[in-house]
Amino acid sequence: MHNPGNATPERFPAGDHFADGAQFIAGRPARGTSGRTHTVVDPATGEGVLTYDLAGADDVDAAVAAAREAFPAWAGATPGERSDALHRFAAVVAERAEDFARAESSQCGKPLKLSREFDVPGTVDNIAFFAGAARHLQGLSAGEYSGDHTSYVRREPIGVIGSIAPWNYPLQMAAWKILPAIAAGNTIVLKPAELTPLTSLLFARAATDAGLPDGVVNIVTGTGREAGEHLVGHPDVAMTSFTGSTPVGRRVAEIATATVKRLHLELGGKAPFVVFDDADLDAAVHGAVAGALINTGQDCTAATRAYVQRPLYEAFVERTAALMETVRLGDPFAPGTDLGPMVSHAQRDRVAGFVDRARAYARVVTGGEAPRGELEKGAYYRPTLIADAPQDSEVVQAEIFGPVLVVLPFDTDDEGIALANDTPYGLAASAWSRDVYRTGRATREIRAGCVWINDHIPIISEMPHGGSKASGFGKDMSAYSFEEYTQIKHVMYDNTAVVRKDWHRTVFGDR
Repeated sequence: MHNPGNATPERFPAGDHFADGAQFIAGRPARGTSGRTHTVVDPATGEGVLTYDLAGADDVDAAVAAAREAFPAWAGATPGERSDALHRFAAVVAERAEDFARAESSQCGKPLKLSREFDVPGTVDNIAFFAGAARHLQGLSAGEYSGDHTSYVRREPIGVIGSIAPWNYPLQMAAWKILPAIAAGNTIVLKPAELTPLTSLLFARAATDAGLPDGVVNIVTGTGREAGEHLVGHPDVAMTSFTGSTPVGRRVAEIATATVKRLHLELGGKAPFVVFDDADLDAAVHGAVAGALINTGQDCTAATRAYVQRPLYEAFVERTAALMETVRLGDPFAPGTDLGPMVSHAQRDRVAGFVDRARAYARVVTGGEAPRGELEKGAYYRPTLIADAPQDSEVVQAEIFGPVLVVLPFDTDDEGIALANDTPYGLAASAWSRDVYRTGRATREIRAGCVWINDHIPIISEMPHGGSKASGFGKDMSAYSFEEYTQIKHVMYDNTAVVRKDWHRTVFGDR
């Protein structure tokens, strides 16, 4: 289905908000100095939203310098002071929720209901969580572990963090990078994707308006090759956090390790969706469609590989295809839209290429094409279900990052779990069964950073998000994320007041 209704006329007026430039350095907007421009395009219409000056190396240097200057005072603030600032920050973002939602939908093409009901409230909740976490930065309690000394462990901020965020969830990814870093006392320079910088810039401005000191949060909007690589390799950046594809993550790691800095990578995914033969079939079908199509499938935890035990396989394929066909494609600002366009025509064409090549070895049950008519000018692609692809085929093994679900059968529980683990990725997975022993085994044996049982996709601020294998390492959200942005220091006090310690004889003299 498509064209669920007429779009509301009010898009986000980006030109009004960013008239002074699309960089945010030391608490102020600025223009990029690379000498080149980039246009943010509304993928639903193909029309420009904002043309801005891209950041170059000099802008990165200025942002890092601002963060470095702000670091001593911010790191020296009490946990209560940082917590109060973050509470104010949450209030400002909540007050501006509609601007954030409209900006996110304008640059990404995601339905306004997704921006309003998921991206923005989730971000406000993240800020509130880290406002609380800022008061709980703790090391080990003091103790006399050697007998003659008192030891304790401090957790201290690292310094300037250089982070790079992707284009699929620009607002939430900005929050996931910025919040744990600054809650722990670090300062940060964030480079959002040049396709989707609007909400990251609004986020930094809200931080300043909430009273966070200038230089604590800085945004540089440039290309990965120029601004991103310069940020990762900058000698004054103490840690790099990157979310994006696995190939780019390898390049980030290569640059970061040359300067021996802390590294956090959240990379690609190819989440399995394992349906055992005692599962609630209707629940699994609804979960598969929602889990595969959220954000038009541009989600690294999206359900991409459904493994369905043989007795349920044909019914699952039939019902999933039927439900997919009811999903309403349309303008993101139209009230009845379920699914918007992909982020760009280039990404739409990339996804179409996967599906077109799969026709040679698999069955495209539904979808597999871009809609025609009034949606043709946008980067739309129909929800697509592919069945009977070989396990070693491209659509099963590679990250497609679009509204495409591949379904394969399995016979035994051993086979289902083995197939679930049979890709390079290990970010997320789900298992569907009424049997607690089956689901317990799935949670233990499926190699992924998150395993949902009888659901797929929900996240919560208190729980960590991150993967294993080629999906990277390190966690976003939760107290685990907070600890990622600290360094541990052991402090040891002598308790004896003895001038010559017994161990000195190993260096000079006798007992």
